[in-house]
Amino acid sequence: MSVEWGVGEEWREAVGRGDLVLLDGFHALKHALRFGAEVRIAVADDPGAVRALAAELAPDVEAEVARLVRPAELKGLLPRVHPTGVAALAVRPDRAAGLAALGRLPRPAPVVVLDNPRNLGNVGAVVRLAAGFGATGVVTRGDLDPWHPNVVRAGAGLHYATTVERVTLDGLPPGPLYALDPEGEDIRALTLPDDALLAFGSERHGISPELRARADHLVSLPMRPQVSSYNLATSVAMTLFHWGGPAAGEEGGEHS
Repeated sequence: MSVEWGVGEEWREAVGRGDLVLLDGFHALKHALRFGAEVRIAVADDPGAVRALAAELAPDVEAEVARLVRPAELKGLLPRVHPTGVAALAVRPDRAAGLAALGRLPRPAPVVVLDNPRNLGNVGAVVRLAAGFGATGVVTRGDLDPWHPNVVRAGAGLHYATTVERVTLDGLPPGPLYALDPEGEDIRALTLPDDALLAFGSERHGISPELRARADHLVSLPMRPQVSSYNLATSVAMTLFHWGGPAAGEEGGEHS
């Protein structure tokens, strides 16, 4: 019991510092470790079960998981316990380094721009897509924090596999801006360059007038008449697939 109390106090002190990212669940921990996150502490109701999960689903990080995970009663540390029964705290990547990476030309892949997104889960899904397609990064405009714990949870820890930052309109990375808009040119007639900024508005309001005015190209996705919109993540997936083509996924997906 004293061991659990000590770990719990260590966790609370770390959370109180405010400079660490919550990795909620095994998959978030797994991906963060795979992509070089500095994990400071990991806790689990049943460390043995988490080690077994790592051996089954992620043997490449099994040793790191076994070294990190320590016993603690999660319901006393978290508002909601993930079904996999594990959580961790990791260092957030350096903002200056992230912005420098986004601004470096030429880029090998586009940057996804989310214009005033509202839904935390949708933003996390977009981060997961960007990581899967190898996009250079995801930037958001507006009040939403793209490193909110619910966004990281929905992104399964793949914030560490790409660059994720919040920027102002004037702080957008360089590159031609392609804004998704129903009045734009059909995406099937276009070739999207690697250094493109691919901008997506909210499902309700679309691209903001100020970002629309900055766009070099307006682009539309094919859609059946009388269908109002696609989900944000679906729109991003369609656009990134068009950019990368079938070769983007030729190595196959990772399902664990």
